[in-house]
Amino acid sequence: MRAAALGLAATAGLALAIASAAITRPLHAANAQEERWLAVAPGRVEPVSGLMKLGAPVVGLIQEVLVKPGETVFAGQALVRLADAEARAQLASAEAQAAMRKRVRNKESTPSGAGPRRRAEDGLADAQAALFDARAALDKAVAERRAGRGADSDIETARTQATAAQAKVEQQAEELRKVTTDAPLPIGAEGQLNVARSELQGARATLDKLTIRAPLDGTVLQVNARAGEIASPQGPQPLLLLGDMSSLRVRAELDQRDLDKIKPGQQAVVRSDAFRGRDIAGKVASVAPLVESSRTAALSQRNMTDVDVVEVLVDLAEPGPFAVGMKVDVYFRP
Repeated sequence: MRAAALGLAATAGLALAIASAAITRPLHAANAQEERWLAVAPGRVEPVSGLMKLGAPVVGLIQEVLVKPGETVFAGQALVRLADAEARAQLASAEAQAAMRKRVRNKESTPSGAGPRRRAEDGLADAQAALFDARAALDKAVAERRAGRGADSDIETARTQATAAQAKVEQQAEELRKVTTDAPLPIGAEGQLNVARSELQGARATLDKLTIRAPLDGTVLQVNARAGEIASPQGPQPLLLLGDMSSLRVRAELDQRDLDKIKPGQQAVVRSDAFRGRDIAGKVASVAPLVESSRTAALSQRNMTDVDVVEVLVDLAEPGPFAVGMKVDVYFRP
């Protein structure tokens, strides 16, 4: 009886030891795995440019949406056009006023010593008009290409001309600054012409505000604008989301307690639950100098709230399988 009891106890002890070993081995393996990383931070994938949120600068009726999600665009390309009939009428009035003032000015003799300034002012006005026309020609070339009536070469030609026109404006503005450093302000017809030209530039700027343009070369990620709707600067969502998709990065939230461990240039690995077993290499691009409250809804598997974090940008070596907006975890290497 006693031998049977001893045998039973030995069997139980052996089973407990085996079970204990089975539990301990995975824990030790997991701990060894986690020790490879200095820190882990949750984040989201975004374009290398960040997400560009484009809204309406003024309240207006959306007249035309010129792009679709997934389209690539170039800096300066028209994306959304607001109703602009009134602005065009004001521009036509300002152009007529400036032309009339110039005719009156030209009937007067040029005051002694005012020749260089007059030529510089006329040169700048002509350059500004040429730039406005070049941008309009570029918009027309893009519209023709979308309608199937134009070619990519027409757009490239128009872009080249617009770039040259912008450079000419800058050159003429610099020449005007040189000749007007110490010169007295123009009076009479010359002064009235300058006022009319300023109003003309204001009318052009007002019209240009009604066309929302791409601030950079990139890809249209989302379009929330529809023709016939009212757009407002205080709208609940941007009209468009745009980003440079030539490469991707992760905007991660690093626990402030790990701040001293992470530096720019540090290597990292990025993982997503959507692609288990797939690691994408990354490198820390920057560490924000500001500690703030977490904006991430779900902090990975840590299940913490009210965590103070530091924003860290991690450039990805390759896009991998990730999509913009995807939740990921960044593992920082020692």
